[in-house]
Amino acid sequence: NITNKPNRNLIINGCMICSQRGSSFASITNAYCLDRFKFRNSNGISGTFTVSQSTDTPDGFGNSLKVDVGTADAAMAAGEVFNIGTLLEGQDLQRLAKGTSGAKKSVLSFYVKTNKTGLYSVILYDNDNTRMFSTSYTVSNTNWNRYTIDVAADTTGAYGNDNASSLEIYWYLGAGSNRTSGTLTNAWASYVAANVAAGQVNFADSTSNEFYITGIQ
Repeated sequence: NITNKPNRNLIINGCMICSQRGSSFASITNAYCLDRFKFRNSNGISGTFTVSQSTDTPDGFGNSLKVDVGTADAAMAAGEVFNIGTLLEGQDLQRLAKGTSGAKKSVLSFYVKTNKTGLYSVILYDNDNTRMFSTSYTVSNTNWNRYTIDVAADTTGAYGNDNASSLEIYWYLGAGSNRTSGTLTNAWASYVAANVAAGQVNFADSTSNEFYITGIQ
């Protein structure tokens, strides 16, 4: 029941309505695309990608963020990484009371559709205190599905009350062994690169792969 509980959603443009930079971004590399969302592909990745604002959506939504593989990268090198990310300012996160005895839990939910099934990792990264919450969701069909992740309260490390980036959320599409050789934390912990994306599928292994996301809150 959300009656009398306005502005519960901390994510800005999670429905992918705003895209002031354009509607399609070919061969995008480490750049913002749809408003508040950045596509990162770095550390020597040979695959290329196009990000666009799509009208393919689940019921109740008008737009989604779509990723197409332009050039495949079937063998990920150890340091390679590509994901979709958004940054949240600390001043907008104070209601979570992170780093205090009254820290509150939260829920991350979103809709995803892709023809590349398998396990996908998500990381919440506390940029102020170098902490992380890494977890996953499993895509088992090619339909639109809603995924919900319970994020535990964290009594360690407060977010700064300012306009700097405090919480960074990344939806991984692929990563090399530097980020997949460990174990997902499924809890708040100190940042360890190997534990970021364990078990992650390689979305870049075919030019026929498509990934859509919307309804993030």
